[in-house]
Amino acid sequence: MKMSYNVSGAAATIAAAAFLVLAPAGALAQGKYPERAIRLVIPFAPGGNTDIVGRRFAAKLTPLIGRQVVADNKSGASGSIGTAEVARAKPDGYTLVIGTVSTHSLNPLTMANIAYDPVKDFAYIDVIGLTPMGIGVHPTIARTLPELVKRVKAAPGKFSYGSCGTGSICHLTGELFKKQAGGLDIIHVPYRSSGQSVTEVVAGQIPILAGTFSSMVTHHRSGQVRILVVCNDKRSSSEPSVPSAPEVGMKEMLAYTYAVFAAPAGTPAAIVTQLHQATAKAMSEPAFQKELEALTVEPMMDSDPAKATQMIRTELAKWGSIVKEAGIKQE
Repeated sequence: MKMSYNVSGAAATIAAAAFLVLAPAGALAQGKYPERAIRLVIPFAPGGNTDIVGRRFAAKLTPLIGRQVVADNKSGASGSIGTAEVARAKPDGYTLVIGTVSTHSLNPLTMANIAYDPVKDFAYIDVIGLTPMGIGVHPTIARTLPELVKRVKAAPGKFSYGSCGTGSICHLTGELFKKQAGGLDIIHVPYRSSGQSVTEVVAGQIPILAGTFSSMVTHHRSGQVRILVVCNDKRSSSEPSVPSAPEVGMKEMLAYTYAVFAAPAGTPAAIVTQLHQATAKAMSEPAFQKELEALTVEPMMDSDPAKATQMIRTELAKWGSIVKEAGIKQE
């Protein structure tokens, strides 16, 4: 039996096959992605600042990416459990993470046998925002940072500072302050949380506090705590009365936690680019910027995958020297 042959149909089939062979894999991935809901792992318990930022970001990203972005809390071990899960996930763009200074800069330096490498195991997309740290005191202790430094130097070993825990960004900020001020002799007192350490300073049980600016700012405004410096290269928009680190003569005393958006290493470049483009649109919205600022998070509108990756490398190098000098280890 003679078979008919559709020339135009055959040509179309051959052309389609040629496209599949010749087109870059990333272009194909970009064309298909996303086909289903995306899981955004928040490696901390519900209710904290990272959880709030992550959930609001997921809500902003959903209409921009065209699929539901579902926030999923996976807490434990200072955020390292959920972060490790993402590092091991299939690199297809459907399992992502909101990382912080703890998960991607400090835990790898202070924890033994951590199950991921912060540089090799992630494809960074964007830095969403920074939350600066600060040095505060009970109002009776000092009015300015130079005054505090002078008092501490006059009585080595007599002062102590509180933090939100050993190996935390609060702890390392305190150690960075001691180093930048010329090697101060101040005793570290770790607490279980930022709230507990602030409460102890308010009560006058401890004189100095190294903590997130956000945890202290309400008490600063009420006069119960005095923030002497925001550990950033500029003043905080949420409380511009507090001087920046360069203004008090410590330009290298820069400390903050951050929210970084990342995927598992090996995620196709086209997918990373697509996620970055959606993130850039979200970050350009003034309403979302104001939401972040209300949480004392400074929005990062000019981030990209290269800048995010470089920030992680810079933070690891900066805190690595502090961790080594202070001999800090998390249990």
